[in-house]
Amino acid sequence: MTDRDQLAGFATAVAGKVAPIAAAGDEGRVNRRLIRALADEGLLPGLFPRRAGGTREAGVSAVDLCVVRESLGRASTLAENAIAIQALGAYPIVLAGSDEQAGRFARPVARGEAVAAFALTEPGVGTDAGALELRAETDGKGFRLTGTKVFISNAPDADVYTIFARTTPGAGTKGITAFIVNGDAKGLSGSAQHLLSPHPIGRLELDGVFVSEDRIMGEVDGGFRLAMRTLDLFRPSVGASVVGMAQAALDAAVAHASTRQAFGRPIKEFQAVSHQLAEMATRLEAARALVYAAAEAYDRGDQRVARRSAMAKLFATEIAQQVIDAAIQVHGAVALERGHLLEHLYREVRAPRIYEGTSEIQREIIARDLFRARD
Repeated sequence: MTDRDQLAGFATAVAGKVAPIAAAGDEGRVNRRLIRALADEGLLPGLFPRRAGGTREAGVSAVDLCVVRESLGRASTLAENAIAIQALGAYPIVLAGSDEQAGRFARPVARGEAVAAFALTEPGVGTDAGALELRAETDGKGFRLTGTKVFISNAPDADVYTIFARTTPGAGTKGITAFIVNGDAKGLSGSAQHLLSPHPIGRLELDGVFVSEDRIMGEVDGGFRLAMRTLDLFRPSVGASVVGMAQAALDAAVAHASTRQAFGRPIKEFQAVSHQLAEMATRLEAARALVYAAAEAYDRGDQRVARRSAMAKLFATEIAQQVIDAAIQVHGAVALERGHLLEHLYREVRAPRIYEGTSEIQREIIARDLFRARD
């Protein structure tokens, strides 16, 4: 058994243990009991370095992040969503924060004692993150943040936010800074947003929120690079999470086709069904291979990691939706009933084609790199 197999088995076992806690949470709101359970079982701290409250010598590898998210995506999308958002919210602090910042803000997140959020998207500014408008203005003692963030996972219930704001007007991607903001900061308010799948996600309003200079991560005007570093690490694992979901759907479709009778025989004996399952399995395996190739490239430090990550996220999210849709077709109307596994997965799989960069922007990243290589 490889280390990857052991990690996958551990993540799957943890998902089984926390399943009752996951199911008992309020839809669309942060499940703090679930986050704490994921930490107590050792899975959440296993994604963080020791200086940030975790159990690793250094930060998590992209491959290990993929293994955990694929395993959880297959076993429990609620657990997968909780651990992924928690890690994404804290990882800018891990990557660029000082030891003091990592110990003060990331450590409680890794231990499940605090909830983290990654706040980049704004109204009208999603794909074009370099055009964000939330203002960070100096006041002699630090900065005052004013503006709006939307579609922020774990908002408005998070305890600590990584917020990206504009410190230099008109400078595009070179004028953005990353700040650590407490969830109870004066001038910070928010509200929940209700989406197709009930994830904890919301809107933030910042009205002159004060942030001292010791809450800046990295350099002033260097925040965009940090945001992209974080997303490059997490993007292949988005693909891994939906591969896990699609594998659960394929497993369900194979089991159903083996037992469901039509015209006196199992429907697996009809070529229209069996060949569809074969096609689903083949495409899913190709998506899995692309995801792990991208993760391995990230861990090696390959120069073209952005292109590989874009390919992995694009292909995996598109294929996962196709596989889950086909699994529903194999099941028929029963899979459309509220509460059925496939009905749940169908709603869950739609958002990843948009989160952390739409399919369209992934194609743009790939195309630009193709022409850059030619030049």
